[in-house]
Amino acid sequence: MSKIVKVRVSSEDLMRDLEKFRQRAIEMGATDAKIITTDMVIIDERVRAKCIFPKCDFYGTNAHCPPHAMDLDQVRRLVGRYSYAIFTMLRCGTEEIIKRTDRVQAKNFEIVGRLEAEAFYDGYHLALAFGGGPCKQLWCVDKDCAVLEGHSCRMGLKARGSMEGEGMDAFSMAINAGWDIYPIGTNMDPAEAPFGTKLGIIFIY
Repeated sequence: MSKIVKVRVSSEDLMRDLEKFRQRAIEMGATDAKIITTDMVIIDERVRAKCIFPKCDFYGTNAHCPPHAMDLDQVRRLVGRYSYAIFTMLRCGTEEIIKRTDRVQAKNFEIVGRLEAEAFYDGYHLALAFGGGPCKQLWCVDKDCAVLEGHSCRMGLKARGSMEGEGMDAFSMAINAGWDIYPIGTNMDPAEAPFGTKLGIIFIY
């Protein structure tokens, strides 16, 4: 059942709800999740530059990726309006990252999308989620982006922007959160890294 919208909430109630959302992320399949303050969110022009040099296959192909994503000053202002977020980590096989498998990408989007929805119906009406990797890779790899064609998104509430597409340095944030991150590329031997990682974030309040 939906709860009344929470324009103001006590610190005690907020901490209780944040811990509930953190635990829910793990119940949904996240390997780990942490409550973070938004001053821990790192926004860096170099992250956005990695979308361009060398240019990502998905650059300019969908409404969530650069150059259609918010500019970094907008992202900084947006993040600055929140105080807390749930930072999620999904660990997977190295080869799944190298081959860009749909299973891991879909699970990551599912976790952040469902948690955003649960927070919304729990009264946090401005909850906002970002995943990892381009939505087009998962759902519309063989189609033109409907939004860029002037239509509604085919995936509606499932599609999300990515942390990296919005200039968030998810890797540095993960390391600061105590999670190990391995650099994984398409030309590496999967045995060189013990696991891969997908990250997501849900801004709550």
